[in-house]
Amino acid sequence: MKAKKYGVLNIAILFVLFSLNALVNPVAGNGYEIKVRIIGLKDTICYLGNHYGDKQYVRDTVKVDANGWAVFKGKDSLPGGIYLVVMPSKTYFEMVVNEQKFSLETDTNDFIGKMKVTGSLENKLFNDHQRFVIEKAQKSQELKAKLDAAGDNKALADSIREEISSLDKEVKQYRMKIVNDHPKTFMANIIRAMSEPEFPAPQRDEKGNVSDSTYQQKYFNYYKKHFFDNLDFSDERLLRTPIFHGKIKTYLEQLTVPLPDSIIVSVDTIINRARANKEVFKYCVATLANQYETSKIMGYDKVFVHIAERYYLTKEAFWADSTLQAKIHERVEKIKPNILGQKAYNLNMPDTGMKMQSLYGVKAKYTILMFWDPTCGHCKQEMPKLVHFYDSSRAAGLKVEVFAVGIESDIDLWKNYVRDNNLKWINVSDLYNNTGFRNYYDIYSTPVIYLLDEEKRILAKRLDAEKVRDFIHHQEKTKAAQPKTE
Repeated sequence: MKAKKYGVLNIAILFVLFSLNALVNPVAGNGYEIKVRIIGLKDTICYLGNHYGDKQYVRDTVKVDANGWAVFKGKDSLPGGIYLVVMPSKTYFEMVVNEQKFSLETDTNDFIGKMKVTGSLENKLFNDHQRFVIEKAQKSQELKAKLDAAGDNKALADSIREEISSLDKEVKQYRMKIVNDHPKTFMANIIRAMSEPEFPAPQRDEKGNVSDSTYQQKYFNYYKKHFFDNLDFSDERLLRTPIFHGKIKTYLEQLTVPLPDSIIVSVDTIINRARANKEVFKYCVATLANQYETSKIMGYDKVFVHIAERYYLTKEAFWADSTLQAKIHERVEKIKPNILGQKAYNLNMPDTGMKMQSLYGVKAKYTILMFWDPTCGHCKQEMPKLVHFYDSSRAAGLKVEVFAVGIESDIDLWKNYVRDNNLKWINVSDLYNNTGFRNYYDIYSTPVIYLLDEEKRILAKRLDAEKVRDFIHHQEKTKAAQPKTE
């Protein structure tokens, strides 16, 4: 009985609805009218879309006339952000929406290079910036090709590296000029959001080596601490750019130790900053809750539980109604008892001889707690692998025991399978549904395997038979490598 894992239904729906809400419920005002002429395109259609987080959504479809003109028009103003004009061929170009009425003219042969902007300072700055960066990127690529060809010619290589560094400085200076000359524009905010924290260059000795052995750690600590300094969490327009989600992803995946407790600290850092704007707060809480509830990385559900308890169940998530809160509470109640590191909930069940067996009564270095069903095809595939590991491990002197919970209500079918397949471990079944094991171990499909230590604390969960073997082998190898204490 294999089931696909979904998050709380309403959280998934909520995530989509509020993403779409930013599109279908734009800012009220005098409306928008964006005229776009695309030479090389006629008598067809094109689409208006926009970024939202790490996704893109189509907002409108319009006809392109015989002269290449398409007019996107609406009675309500568009929320600010980076939008896309998409051709039937799926090619596209981007533009900034902040002003609501302007026109763009370009050519399918070179959207950026041949762009002409009328009535929009934001798009003039945006397009000029694109052109400048592309030009410098092309030169940088040419220089990198020369660098590769320089081989052992150190003097030439150093000269080329200096040129590449000079190009990078030119881009930074160009961007800073936009920020200084037009500080109140959305484009200035985009550039600030893209900027990286700068840390003083390290001191080097005569041979060019970094003299401070702690420099890398100092740099990392500084970089992480100041990573969000230039990201304006109060500007919800940044949600409709690729930048905001990208920064969040980098912070969580590259600057945070990939352990639940460390991630929780980083998540709270992000959400606390997001309080500067209610839409940004809503996006961060809903997105991160959805991400960690549905994560395939073992143990990350602890992060979801934290977000749910701190923000949803305290009613800080102002958009969550009582129905959603009830569903989240139910989901938390099923996940919380089986978070990694916690002591597993004790189970007392009868075995095939109707003798009561206790999970806590199992004496073993490792206890494999398995929930299975003799009618489940996937269980039948995993069972022989687990039998082989069980037999070989015990023969090798490793104290491993299996506490196998059959969830089939047909007692004879369960007993026959145990007998026919010579399952020598502890076989139990909750014949009268007294233990509520599904709630304590979040059982919505089979097989489900937990690995417990000698104290019955949860080491791992939702493993297949091979991963159980690999996990135990890794545990044993790690312990063997540790220095023995007197």
